[in-house]
Amino acid sequence: MEEYDLVIVGAGPAGLTAAIYAGRQGMKTIILEMMTGAGSGYMVPAMENYPGFEMISGKNLLEIMRRQAEQHVPIKNMEEVKKMAPLDDNKIEVTTSQGQYMTRSVIISTGSRHRRLKVPGEVEFVGRGVCYCATCDGPLYQGKNVLMIGGGNAAAQEALYLDSIGCKVTMVHRRDQLRAENYLQEKLAEKNISIIWDSVVEEIKGDIVVEKVVLYNRKADTKTEVETSGVFIAIGEEPLNEAAKNAGVDLDKAGYILVDKFQRTNIPGIYAAGDITGGIKQWVVACSEGAVAALSAHENIMD
Repeated sequence: MEEYDLVIVGAGPAGLTAAIYAGRQGMKTIILEMMTGAGSGYMVPAMENYPGFEMISGKNLLEIMRRQAEQHVPIKNMEEVKKMAPLDDNKIEVTTSQGQYMTRSVIISTGSRHRRLKVPGEVEFVGRGVCYCATCDGPLYQGKNVLMIGGGNAAAQEALYLDSIGCKVTMVHRRDQLRAENYLQEKLAEKNISIIWDSVVEEIKGDIVVEKVVLYNRKADTKTEVETSGVFIAIGEEPLNEAAKNAGVDLDKAGYILVDKFQRTNIPGIYAAGDITGGIKQWVVACSEGAVAALSAHENIMD
């Protein structure tokens, strides 16, 4: 069983930044990533608020960060961490879908996944009109009517992207006011993207593919059927915390990992960074947490 100073779980912005910092400190480090890419980060169509770039997609930024990280540490894709077991000698045994690793410290940066609507038709029509990634699936709906479900930054960004590639997009939000940042709301208004307020999806209907959606207006207490070719869903995220839970790491009520200002969890040697810690979910925050976690882990093993 090969031994490491640090095992990083997840290759998103937090994990890649942690790898860069750990590698530069001379720590023997490896990144274990359960997918081929870094999940939801690849689905961000465009960002205007990441320092150094006036405009960049999540996919492009992650590829740049990944190349930089790989100069310092190896990245293993399609290797899901199943268990982390602290041992008596201040080491941690990490068991994955592919094998086992011994390490002196772990940084959990598993992030989160898209929350589901949990309505009839959603699961049945995934890949046939139900989508969670505008960048991935949007080009298939050029010139067609689509609905964007949600009212936060992600929903607004994806609605703007869909509009930019020629989709006829309408947003659906359960409240009478969006949660998205002001500049995104201003852009939605500039593009004349319409919004159906105070409404939630009750059912997604169709034969082979999505054909219509049943919407319930909570204020008017009415139901309507809206014809659409695609339903894009961006209603928030839920933490990918199974490995942390199995290790006995403390979580908050929403399932996010509790950390101190040094990104330490309640278990010595285990740190967490990025969206898995909850709070403000921004790329710059994830990167800063990754850096802090790596430096904290390095300081710990130097004691």
